[in-house]
Amino acid sequence: MDFQLTEDQRALRRAARELLAKRFGPERLRDAVAGAAPDRALWRELGAAGFFALRLPEEAGGVGLGLPEAVLVLEETGRALLPGPLVACHLLAGVVAGVASGERIVGLCEGGREPALWEHPAVCDELILVGRGTERGAECRDGAGGGAQGRIAGVYRSAAERVSCAPFASVDPLTPLARVTGLPRTEALALDVPRLRREAALLTAAQQLGSAARTVELAVAHARRREQFGAPVGSFQAVKHLCAQMLVRAEMARCAVYAASVTEGDLDVTGAKLLADEAAVRNARDCVQVHGGMGFTWEADVHLHLKRAWLRAECWGVAGEAEELLAADLIA
Repeated sequence: MDFQLTEDQRALRRAARELLAKRFGPERLRDAVAGAAPDRALWRELGAAGFFALRLPEEAGGVGLGLPEAVLVLEETGRALLPGPLVACHLLAGVVAGVASGERIVGLCEGGREPALWEHPAVCDELILVGRGTERGAECRDGAGGGAQGRIAGVYRSAAERVSCAPFASVDPLTPLARVTGLPRTEALALDVPRLRREAALLTAAQQLGSAARTVELAVAHARRREQFGAPVGSFQAVKHLCAQMLVRAEMARCAVYAASVTEGDLDVTGAKLLADEAAVRNARDCVQVHGGMGFTWEADVHLHLKRAWLRAECWGVAGEAEELLAADLIA
């Protein structure tokens, strides 16, 4: 089996990177830190470009591509640190009207976790609450004190203004959060919960992969440019080793994420998310170290990659859970 990207897939990745570089470059990234709400005009442009309708059939107005292509596009959004509920809008483009075109923004919340966190609550038109499907409880409670765990056995939607939530501090300045405390009674959505969770984990891993690869580029560029004792710091063995280890982590994660997009196996996705999370977090840390004191300042974008990596590592499967699942499979 050939896992090399096809020419069409390379062209898709190149087009996504060029669009994001043009519409969300470094200056726009800094502006977004000050006002973290997604740009509605950019969101509609992404919709027109097929970002959200990528996997919808052509007869339904989509592009008609598959999960491997979606991984490539989400990888580029992670590389650019594009803010917004991108995974949610991609997964729900065929479920909620207006999402595929970018006219509406929808949030996706893990109802089986505590706290149940909602990304970008101020800009979402609707919230979709997803349960694990195997935990106790099947009834959602009304009111602000009801909690989000009462209804965790399926997928439920609600208008954003009807959701009770409380402020929640976010480590990532580009991703505002709120804790869901109550969801009004609504009709369940007929969606495959395990598949939805699996694809959310894989697409989040793709974003982590994009960030991990980007921090390798940032570290190498700085190591070539920055001089100490009359020589580029990249000529020092310790810095060379850091950059080499970063590249190895990113490429290992890439292999796992790309393979999982083809096999779509539960354990393959679990392993891919684990490797991508590790690559994103550790590469961002090492990138900060390569930058030295400058890496901790607002003058560099490195800290934004680290904060986003921390946040994504807690979404759709954390390291401890992944390690337990993979270990159980090995000894079964």
